[in-house]
Amino acid sequence: MALPVTPSGVAHPRLILLAICLVALMSTAGVAMPYPILAPIFVDAAADGFNHFAGLPPKLLLGMALAANPLGILIGSTFIGALSDRLGRRRVLLSTLSLTLLGYLLTAWALDLRWYPLFVFARFLTGLTEGNVAVARAIVADLHPQLDRTRSFAILNAVLYMGWLVGPMIGGFTLPLGEPVPFLIGALTLLPCLAILLWVLPETGRAAGLQGVSLWQTVRQQQAFRLLQQDALLAGLFWMQLLFALGVNAFYEFYPLWLVEFAGLGSSGIAWVTAGLCLMMSLASTVSGKRGLHHDPLRQARKSAVIFALGLLLLSLLPDGPGVVLVVLLGLPLAIYNAVLPSWCAERFEHHGQGSVMGLLSTIFCISNVLIAVIGGLLTLLDTRLTLALGAVMCVLAVVRLNRLIRQAARMPQLAGAGG
Repeated sequence: MALPVTPSGVAHPRLILLAICLVALMSTAGVAMPYPILAPIFVDAAADGFNHFAGLPPKLLLGMALAANPLGILIGSTFIGALSDRLGRRRVLLSTLSLTLLGYLLTAWALDLRWYPLFVFARFLTGLTEGNVAVARAIVADLHPQLDRTRSFAILNAVLYMGWLVGPMIGGFTLPLGEPVPFLIGALTLLPCLAILLWVLPETGRAAGLQGVSLWQTVRQQQAFRLLQQDALLAGLFWMQLLFALGVNAFYEFYPLWLVEFAGLGSSGIAWVTAGLCLMMSLASTVSGKRGLHHDPLRQARKSAVIFALGLLLLSLLPDGPGVVLVVLLGLPLAIYNAVLPSWCAERFEHHGQGSVMGLLSTIFCISNVLIAVIGGLLTLLDTRLTLALGAVMCVLAVVRLNRLIRQAARMPQLAGAGG
């Protein structure tokens, strides 16, 4: 799809890419920002009606709060991209960003009122509209051929990693100023994003061919789960990746709680550890990207998954000092896995469409995020380390499934790409 021109008749593809990267940065930072601050808010703060709502344990309330945001992202990701095909990228992106801003303000207000139900609703609403990263990716695709698509996506992916670094830093270092402050800052950062998009972004992606097709039909035709009925190998990948994502999210969501309980760190300390983890992942991803697709990516993914599973199990057993170092080091196998597996998927399942396949991987991650937030929250009532150990077990089961996937892929060479 050619890039539409601006109202003045001149397209500015590089400026549009810069604007989309800014939006992606702030959206990802918003998703990542609560990770280092929710555990201190619920577990390390004075007891009140917020962190003991309805007489429930703070750790259980933390688990439900953690689940609300990815549940919203999961639901939003199933229709926001399809909606942008019908209504136009610019309109949908501006609308979802405005609702995200409202979600941040509601979150801050709920914390100021100490009203837990409003807080959970605000986290859900924010997640619902944070699924707009799919729209950002679609706009980057629309910039082709004015800009090289591969290079544009590489820039966007690098910015997304930066968001996982910037968000926790903002949250961790501003929480001491007051619990609502990080979310107010998140809302304020979206104002220049909206202004830049209004100025720079032309309408893109309006699909004239969808006239007469209902929105529900559009969503049904583009939803990712239909692929599982069409490809047995992809179905095997789904269950393997779901198990591994459960382990990964057990780590992502509950290592901050481990840092609070067993390392005695506050929000600033968690932010520094998270920054180290993100830097480790960024460096590992950069090196993996320069090396290109591994000659045997599934076996490389299996190796990384085994290392991550053993490391996560070790984290559940180690004392505070070595454990903090291990949290950072776990970013290395995780980043390598995240580099080689999607690359293999892109080559092996290209015939299904890259957007659908990548959307399926994102959906898997969101499902696991919600599940582990609830299950892990219950386990932390006994011991937070049990949640980490459960994550390690899920990764081991994923390795078993990955072995099956390797054998299954070897029996289907007629569909194999370079990575098969």
